[in-house]
Amino acid sequence: MKSTRNTTAKSAIQLLLQQSSVALSHKDIQNEVGKLCNRVTIYRILDRLVEEGEIHKIINTDGVIKYAPCNQCESHPNHNHDHVHFSCVKCDTVTCLDNVQPSYNLPPDYKVQEVNFTLSGICPNCIK
Repeated sequence: MKSTRNTTAKSAIQLLLQQSSVALSHKDIQNEVGKLCNRVTIYRILDRLVEEGEIHKIINTDGVIKYAPCNQCESHPNHNHDHVHFSCVKCDTVTCLDNVQPSYNLPPDYKVQEVNFTLSGICPNCIK
């Protein structure tokens, strides 16, 4: 049986991620949801949302995991995130770039299971 608090927290986190123009870290999410739930519950909710295919993890260039909604991803079981992420070195934001198609060539003996393309540089907001 799901608790109301967990459902409320899950809904709040989903809404927060959907409304954000950039990927959010656990710390960002915890700062926004405040006292609605504790950090462990946030981790559990994020893991559940990843498993359900609603969000995806992005490992930033500094090693911090950020989360973003799955907007143009394929549905399970072939769920993938073969799009580019852009990490700004100035403001530390991470943005999904769905209109950029990454490519790679591997030797025939390799089988790709997951792709994480992250480009780093300066975002349009910081260039201004």
